[in-house]
Amino acid sequence: MQWVWTETGKEAVAPQFTYYALRVLMFILSFVLEDWAIHDLIQSPRERRLALLLTSSSYITWTYQTHTFSSALETLIVLWSLVMTQRILNDKYRSALLSSAALGSLMAFGVFNRITFPAFILPPGVYLLFHFSRKPLSFLTLGTAFLLTTTVAIAVDTSFYNDSAGSFFHLLRTNPIITPLNSLLYNTSSSNLSIHGLHPPYQHFIASLPLLLGPALLLLWNIRKPTLPILSVLSATLLLSLIPHQEPRFLLPAVPLVLSSVRLPKAKVLRRYWLVSWVIFNAVLGVLMGVYHQGGVVPAQLWLGQQQQQHLGFTEVFWWRTYSPPVWLLGGKEIMTIDLMGTKAQEMMKRVSEAVGSCSDRGPRTAGLVAPWSSVELDIWMKDSRAPLSFEKLWMSNYHLNLDDLDVEEDGIRGMVERLVGRRGLVVWKIRRLCEDTT
Repeated sequence: MQWVWTETGKEAVAPQFTYYALRVLMFILSFVLEDWAIHDLIQSPRERRLALLLTSSSYITWTYQTHTFSSALETLIVLWSLVMTQRILNDKYRSALLSSAALGSLMAFGVFNRITFPAFILPPGVYLLFHFSRKPLSFLTLGTAFLLTTTVAIAVDTSFYNDSAGSFFHLLRTNPIITPLNSLLYNTSSSNLSIHGLHPPYQHFIASLPLLLGPALLLLWNIRKPTLPILSVLSATLLLSLIPHQEPRFLLPAVPLVLSSVRLPKAKVLRRYWLVSWVIFNAVLGVLMGVYHQGGVVPAQLWLGQQQQQHLGFTEVFWWRTYSPPVWLLGGKEIMTIDLMGTKAQEMMKRVSEAVGSCSDRGPRTAGLVAPWSSVELDIWMKDSRAPLSFEKLWMSNYHLNLDDLDVEEDGIRGMVERLVGRRGLVVWKIRRLCEDTT
């Protein structure tokens, strides 16, 4: 990209160019690798055509899978892990060394990409244990590939993330960065998970899977014999339900796995009604999740990166109740991004108030706050005379819904919809403290 961009006469690659180039790359990867994996997993041409049609028409494929989400990559890794598992199990006479080596590398890459990956490959792993008892060379090949890929991943992460002084080999020996271990330690802490939000253990079953699959869930009743993809989905859903923090995207790989295993109703009337519901479901959710849900995060970050420092007047920006903003979209601007995630409102106000300082300081400072317009706590804070602050709206996107801030108990269904939809949008605020000598 750097070589292409220099042809335009500019030295640095524009962040938005990189962003859209990555989106196109993910689309190509999803289009090629996902379809290819489904083609290999399903032997029947008729069932294969149905699986490809359902997967390509799912809103998950043309929204989430075209983003550089770790869950989108996990989907591709899970699919190809199942493909390699199937190739190993189907090779009755040889040890399938090439497929074993590929699976070992995929397993290591999957674990380093997301710590949730082992939950999806537990059933295939059980099947492989019986195979490896008869083909030990296959297990040795898989283990060697896994260890080599793990070593490379640790070396890359240590080189990229470690700021300590010393040579690379010294850091690798004394302070290696083991990403899966750090992720596991973080996600087993209740205090850390409470920042993101805690959910009941049945959240994935009553909310996540219906949101991801919609009418396709009804087709699960037609499955007479559980296939390896279905067992993989069941294993992941059960194991990930043990974690207090649950989001639909954690089960993203379940979508192609389920859609490649279901069959349409045999009755023509039922099939027609189901197809209509499937089209409506994906059209509505495609617009909602592909355009509006957290849709202002990237435009806001791009806008901040395009502003001159003297125009903004601040070097710290707090992000509240949004997805984690991609820092690289700032294009190297000296703006400190502080992700408050789902922190409670009082804690957010405390952090921002500390950042703007007090009137007794050498001078009140300014800070930026990026928050959903639907956060009514900001209205109360703006009117609070005990902590007089100036809120200047610098930028706003109307294409933003914060669906992670659903509070039916507090607002009621009607009030919640009116707040989220009627006050949709993401706002960049410039906040400073009002003092007696401040005009």
